[in-house]
Amino acid sequence: MRYRNLGHSSLTVSAIGLGCMGMSEFYGPRNEEESVATIHLALDRGVNFLDTADIYGNGHNEELVGRAIKGRRNEIVLATKFGNVRGLDGSFLGINGRPDYVRMACEASLRRLNVETIDLYYQHRVDANVPIEETVGAMVRLVDEGKVRFLGLSEAAPATLRRAHRAHPITALQTEYSLWSRDPEDEILPACRELGISFVAYSPLGRGFLTGRFTSTDELAPEDFRRNHPRFQGENLTRNLELVRRIEQFASKKGCKASQLALAWVAAQGDEIVPIPGTTRRAHLEDNIAALEVTLTPEDLARLNEAAPKGATAGDRYAERAMKVVNL
Repeated sequence: MRYRNLGHSSLTVSAIGLGCMGMSEFYGPRNEEESVATIHLALDRGVNFLDTADIYGNGHNEELVGRAIKGRRNEIVLATKFGNVRGLDGSFLGINGRPDYVRMACEASLRRLNVETIDLYYQHRVDANVPIEETVGAMVRLVDEGKVRFLGLSEAAPATLRRAHRAHPITALQTEYSLWSRDPEDEILPACRELGISFVAYSPLGRGFLTGRFTSTDELAPEDFRRNHPRFQGENLTRNLELVRRIEQFASKKGCKASQLALAWVAAQGDEIVPIPGTTRRAHLEDNIAALEVTLTPEDLARLNEAAPKGATAGDRYAERAMKVVNL
């Protein structure tokens, strides 16, 4: 396993992380025994960067991760997030970046994870009604108290990132990035590079679409949120399948899987970028780790840019309501 430093912090993380969201919600039925085994295998294989959030499964995911890492805390860089608020029934209640909520959310996450300190604490979504300096100020107080080590933001616009970084060093920005979500290349990635902030790429496999496993929404479980995802519907789906076919053809020539090619492409975009593909199965985890052995030459990258150019993907990356709270 190769490792990278996060920003200017003392955190050293594996060149590929593990997103744990799907172990609790959003992508169909869950299998806790397999999920815990997947986390254990990740640690055994040197993957030390685990990503969760209080919203995933309405707290369930943090509890699951907490159980899985018991006795192995010193092997892990543990990241979680706050800011998205849900009701007991799972309904989305909005975004909260108020200082009193920041503290309450952190303390609740610490209890569920059963740890004393969170290594990297993200604001999951920016609260448009609370100045970012106030939210970061509350996060800094958690650092001072030893409850959090380093700070991050998720889906923040460059201007917000700069303001936050002036208030206190931001270690990492987490945003969706893959061969079918390349918007960060315009302003977000350049801002991260300028400020020395690492970029954590979530959904680097396009919510599983870039694996080539899906050709119809009928293949998704009834409760899978991707059934309502714009990129998985109608004409968008048809156009996006053409994109996946081009990636599969390229992967075949490289002697790897489409998923591995997609991950290798993200990792090749810069040493400051750490992809965190999510999976719930050990076999898929092994595939993802093997992507680090796929070498892409400058010629390969140029050809991939032609096969999957920025803007080629059909449909927004979220439904309309969710799109309103990203890149703020």
